[in-house]
Amino acid sequence: MNRYILAVSGGIDSVVLLDMFDWPKDTIVAHYNHGIRPSADDDCAFVEKLAHRYGFRFVSERAALGAQCSEELARRRRYDFLRRLALEHNAEIVTAHHADDCIESIIINCLRGTGWRGLAPFGNQEIFRPMQMLTKSDVYRYAAQHKLRFRLDQTNNDEHYLRNRIRQTVSKQLSAAQKEQLLNLYRRQVDLKAEIEDLLLQLVGGGKIMPRELLDQTQAPENIELLRFFLRRNGCTVTLPQAERCLREIKKYSSGKKYSIDKTHFLVAGKHNYHIQ
Repeated sequence: MNRYILAVSGGIDSVVLLDMFDWPKDTIVAHYNHGIRPSADDDCAFVEKLAHRYGFRFVSERAALGAQCSEELARRRRYDFLRRLALEHNAEIVTAHHADDCIESIIINCLRGTGWRGLAPFGNQEIFRPMQMLTKSDVYRYAAQHKLRFRLDQTNNDEHYLRNRIRQTVSKQLSAAQKEQLLNLYRRQVDLKAEIEDLLLQLVGGGKIMPRELLDQTQAPENIELLRFFLRRNGCTVTLPQAERCLREIKKYSSGKKYSIDKTHFLVAGKHNYHIQ
């Protein structure tokens, strides 16, 4: 795959992403206009002009999520848009996440009581993050040296959002050495995650059918990991509590009974296996 979908919001990070690398001419600049703040349309117009200046195709989608939209919903809708584009164009999604983003995500996940996956944010291999080892200071330095223009997101100062509260407090209080320790932990956890995912793939496989014995003959947390991996491989991402509830129910199901994962996917119990429908 050699075509890229660059996620560009118009802020400093994504503008640096656009400028820093020599992207192919068939690269697509993608902008999700969430409609959360009044300046959202101006951000979209700015990114469109920027894309044309670099000679890239511009694609956007406009929503009206409103000022009260949660950070998680906005993120999910944005990635839904990017994934649709990537599938349509057989392309790889590229984002401007950097080292400080990674550290903030680890802290947020720890505050929320994360499992082991929460220590390896941005570990999705489907998304290319070429700026991941750059710090926010590196990003500012590059933008200043190359005289890049970018949009300022006023919601970055809104402490209604958890990430902003983390950025203004905990993250700024960490020393460079402490941040590096967290990044070393993150790199190790990403390696461990890849090893675990490989093992799960060997056990579960990549199809829509999963042997019942895999869940019936294992205990928590192993059976939960097996179930979540199976569901995720088939387009169903569930939280830990959702997976635990699903597992409790389907173990009691007789052959042919369906468990609703979401509005479009069902887990069907069979005599010897489970399958996604």
